Amino acid sequence: MTDLETPRLIVADLDGTLLHDSDTFEGRFITQRTIDAINRMHDRGVRFAVATARPVSTALELVDRLPVDACAYLNGALIDLDPTRSDYDMLTTGAVPDDGHLLRLGFSSRRACEVCRFLLEEFPGIRIGIVMNDIRYTNFDVRELWKTQTFRYTDFTDVPEGTADKIIILPKPEQWDRLRTMIPPDFDVSISEGVMWMLMNPLANKSHALDLLCAKFEIPLNSTATFGDDLIDITMLQRAGRGVAVANAVPQVLNIADEICPSNNEDGVAQWIESKLN
Repeated sequence: MTDLETPRLIVADLDGTLLHDSDTFEGRFITQRTIDAINRMHDRGVRFAVATARPVSTALELVDRLPVDACAYLNGALIDLDPTRSDYDMLTTGAVPDDGHLLRLGFSSRRACEVCRFLLEEFPGIRIGIVMNDIRYTNFDVRELWKTQTFRYTDFTDVPEGTADKIIILPKPEQWDRLRTMIPPDFDVSISEGVMWMLMNPLANKSHALDLLCAKFEIPLNSTATFGDDLIDITMLQRAGRGVAVANAVPQVLNIADEICPSNNEDGVAQWIESKLN
């Protein structure tokens, strides 16, 4: 890792990092201070990207308020290398434009259904679903967690053909150890906010997204800084030139970070950027 004065590329997570907390998922927000700091940094020639586990439906409104040069949605299953060329429909209908600026790193919905049915045989009643084209095909009411996200009930025999982004699972704590042994080898597991398991294409992660952004912008890894708070941010923070944890990060992230900035609710990322601009 390097001691960066001013990075050439900054990549930041949203929830728990750029966004302030709220009693509800929908209430989380970004402050004007953070927006202004990122704009000032961007005006000085520093690239900025977002890397989030959120789907397009709940991330795009936030992303649109920032000067983003790229965005990795769905923990890296959908990577937009040129947001100026994208719109909501392109991002959510499974389109893959010929210019290559949009990358989808998923797996077939048929394979996703096979895995869901297999896990339900082993764990009857477990809450599970498939995310594809910003629709959640689930065996539970997702409004328990997300009030505005589109979902359809399924028994995993009627999911349309397509490229799925991820499988989501909400296991009970006592199911964790056994569930981990049952995950098929063609999937990697990420755990978000200590609750939601995400089964992903092994290339769909924030670390790989960082590599793709560096290649796109011709910026070496040692000229990057990344910000995060959760387990799914660890590999990205470790790979960057400077991995910065917000003070509210989980202990595992705090332990591996090169640096710790103030918490998300104190606009910690903005404070870090301001210190580099002054």
